[in-house]
Amino acid sequence: MNNFNSDLLAGKHRLHFIGIGGSGMYPLVQILAARGYEISGSDVNEGSILDAERAMGIQVYMGQRAENVAGADLVIYSAAIHPDNPELAAAVQQGIPTAERSVLLGYVAQLYPNPICIAGTHGKTTVTAMMTQVFEMAGKDPAAVIGGKLPLIDGYGKSGKGREIIIEACEYARTFLHLAPSISVLLNIDADHLEYYGSMENLKDAFRRFCLLTTDTIVANTDDANTYDVVKTLDRHVRTIGIQCPADFTARNICEYKPGFYSFDVMELTREYAHIQLSVPGYHHIYNALAVCAVARLCRLSGDEVARGIQAFTGAGRRFEIMGEVNGITIADDYAHHPTELRATLTTAKELGFKEVWAVFQPYTFSRTEMLLDEFAEVLPIADHVVVTRIMGGREKEEDYTVKAEDLTAKMPGSVCVQTFEEVKEYILSHAQPGDLVLTLGCGDLYKAAKMMLE
Repeated sequence: MNNFNSDLLAGKHRLHFIGIGGSGMYPLVQILAARGYEISGSDVNEGSILDAERAMGIQVYMGQRAENVAGADLVIYSAAIHPDNPELAAAVQQGIPTAERSVLLGYVAQLYPNPICIAGTHGKTTVTAMMTQVFEMAGKDPAAVIGGKLPLIDGYGKSGKGREIIIEACEYARTFLHLAPSISVLLNIDADHLEYYGSMENLKDAFRRFCLLTTDTIVANTDDANTYDVVKTLDRHVRTIGIQCPADFTARNICEYKPGFYSFDVMELTREYAHIQLSVPGYHHIYNALAVCAVARLCRLSGDEVARGIQAFTGAGRRFEIMGEVNGITIADDYAHHPTELRATLTTAKELGFKEVWAVFQPYTFSRTEMLLDEFAEVLPIADHVVVTRIMGGREKEEDYTVKAEDLTAKMPGSVCVQTFEEVKEYILSHAQPGDLVLTLGCGDLYKAAKMMLE
């Protein structure tokens, strides 16, 4: 069932990464460079990751050309790279072996005795980052591969000398089936990527297969009905987390110690394991912290070590990230791009005591926008004001679809649709008032509009 190839790097010394500046590539580069591999790579945009890689002594080419792969023993590419990419085409033509990033990740995970893989439709970046923070502060020196930037390590992951590698396991295109976790975490399963999976049953089946790759223990949120459906059928060791339903790890004495921020006791069955005080706003983070506690307990961390790490965790990049203030208006950015995530983020935003909340939303992919149009129209008006930008197509072409951003604003009286980030900036800065919160929302490049407002 698992596509793991233990011979992937056998006899190979020089590795070439197409898209080496990507946040998903960077931790793999760090881990393999630390193990003595000679690495080169190419990208089309400059950025802080390329600067960091150059500082590591890595040869980085700007632009993608066939000659860049000369001398490579293996060429690694991300799912976003097309088969006609000049470097990938040259590798195939010259008989150089190639591997997609998720295949290499599966290999790298097995370099560590204890791979911990976090899966779920929502929250996996936050949990991976929070768990990395806890293990790092407890002196475990984990390796990590995170979908967002963790300030503590100033990066999207790290090479560690400890037993653990903590990995964000993505369900898109079943890439997480290349992993073989010793501990897996299943946070939730929600309707997303259905343009790929075709049905909820197929999506649940992919999570079921992921769980079956686990060699030791599955940690599962059984308050989530779809997750419960999956794990109740498994012949694996499962530890459960929950708030409503009976579970192995539960939150008791939940208290909002300041608007939007929670503290609580974590109970392992009948005894207290830890007292947690969150430094990230939002009720949904109670579940994230419970998942971290359950894994930490399996890895023999004390409740005090976990509490200290979680309290020090102030969030991952682009997860309710406060960008700054302009004219008394707070600007924040969040990766939320699915109705469930938007509901959690906007509900949290409304609890934080700002005068009014502005949601600036960039829909991502035409298929998702079309499929979830009514759900988006239901949750975005949790904010006091809604601004929608053009749909970012990502992997999809606009001419293949009829849906437009205007179809969404038409369902939300009082909302506005703007075409460019410049228009976003002009509209917000001329309408928002001191004391307001402006949230840019989406998994595309809308964070650039947040930066423009601050400039």
